[in-house]
Amino acid sequence: MNIVQLIASLSILVFVHELGHFFFARLFGTRVEKFYLFFNPWFSLFKWQSKRSGTIYGLGWLPLGGYCQIAGMVDESMDTEQLASAPKPDEFRSKKTWQRLLIMAGGIIFNLILAFFIYVSVAFVWGDKRLEPSRVQVGWEFSETMHGVGFVDGDIITAIDGDRGFNALDASVVERLVNASEVSVLRGAEERTISIPSDMMQRVLRDGKGVASLRIPFIIEELNNIALREAGVRPGDEVIGVAGKSTASMRQVMEALAEHAGQTIELQLRRDSLRLSVALSEDGKLGVMLRSPEKIFEMEQVDYSLLEAVPAGASKAKQTIVSYVEGLRHIFTKEGAQSLGGLGTMAKLFPAGFSWQAFWMTTAFLSIILAVMNLLPIPALDGGHIVFILIEMLTGRKLSDQVMGYIQMTGMILLLLLMLYANGNDIYRYLIKG
Repeated sequence: MNIVQLIASLSILVFVHELGHFFFARLFGTRVEKFYLFFNPWFSLFKWQSKRSGTIYGLGWLPLGGYCQIAGMVDESMDTEQLASAPKPDEFRSKKTWQRLLIMAGGIIFNLILAFFIYVSVAFVWGDKRLEPSRVQVGWEFSETMHGVGFVDGDIITAIDGDRGFNALDASVVERLVNASEVSVLRGAEERTISIPSDMMQRVLRDGKGVASLRIPFIIEELNNIALREAGVRPGDEVIGVAGKSTASMRQVMEALAEHAGQTIELQLRRDSLRLSVALSEDGKLGVMLRSPEKIFEMEQVDYSLLEAVPAGASKAKQTIVSYVEGLRHIFTKEGAQSLGGLGTMAKLFPAGFSWQAFWMTTAFLSIILAVMNLLPIPALDGGHIVFILIEMLTGRKLSDQVMGYIQMTGMILLLLLMLYANGNDIYRYLIKG
C-alpha cells in the first residue's frame, strides 16, 4: 500500500511539475517536442502527436517520473544534435532571458501552487483538529536521545519556548521540540523547564531513534475474541500490564504482546486492577479493536468555510516551506548526510492503510520538497538552469551550448550519485539496522 501510494503521488507531482514547464513554454511560443508521464525506454504504452503543435504526448511504462522535452534546450535527455543547427524562432534558446527563466521555473511554480491548492482543499473538506497541550493527560513518550537531555516518559509538554497555545496534534511539534531553547513539562504536580542543547538536531539524526509522540492508552473498543469476553474483558477496558510488566501506552502493550506471541499470559486491566489469564495468537494479537485517539482525547474540530480555508491553507503551506528550508542546513552535516533517504524513506511517509486525507497531505508535503529541491543550484536540476539564466541577465553573456552540455552532464552524474547514496542508505537501514 505504501508503494502504491508513493507511485500515485509521484505521478501526480511529476505530471504537474512538467506541466509547469509545458505551460510557460507554450505561452511564449516555444516548441515542445515530447510530453511524457513515466519514462519510455524502447517503447511507449501510448503516444499521440498533435497535428497543430507537433508535440508527442505519451505514457511510458517505467513509473519513475516523466519529462517535457523542449526544443533548443540542453536537458536530461542530452539530445545535443538539434543544437548543431542555427537557432529557430520557436526554440528555447531563441527566447528572451526572462521568458527562459519562467519556463525553467514553471515546474517549481506549479508544484508550489499544487501544494497550496491541496492544503486549502484539505482544510475545506476535512477541517482541522486541535488538541490543547493541557488535555494530553497521559503525557508523551520520548526517545532515548530526548531522555538524555532530561525528558521522562509521561511528561506533559506545557510550553515550547514560552508558547502554551500550540496544537499537540501538529506535526511541527516534534521539530519545534528539537529546535527549541527550552521546553516546559508537567511531571506529576510540578512544572519543570528542560534546556535543549544547540546540537539537539545532530544528536537526533545521529541516533536515529526519533523524538517524541503522544502516549496513547491501550483502550479496547470492540472485542472480536470470544475467549477474551468469557475471561471477563469488556469494551472500554484499558490494559496497563502484560505478563507482570507495567505498560503505560499502546506501543508498550503491543511490544509486550509481541514478546509473548503464542503464549498464555496475565493481562492487567485498569478496572479494579483486574488480572486475567489470556491466550495470545501466534502473531501476538489479542483480537480486539482499539479506541481511536479522537475518542480518547478531547479534540476540538475546527471547520472552515471556503474563504476561511484559503488563509488556513496558505499558512500551512508557508509553515511547511519554512520548516523544510530551515531543515536543509542539516543535510550538510555528517549526521544529516547519514539520515538521507530515497524512495524507501518517501514510501514510509504514507500510512500503511489508506486515507484520502493522509494521502493528499503527504502529496502536498512531497510537492513542496520537489519544488525546493529543484531550486538547488545543481546543473541537472531546474535550479542550475535558473542560476545560469540569472548570470546571463546580470552579465549580458550567455554560456555556449557546448559548455552547457558539459555542465549538464556533470550535474547528471552528481545527481545520480546522490540518488544512489540516498537509496543505498535505505537499503543499509533495512538490511543492517532492521
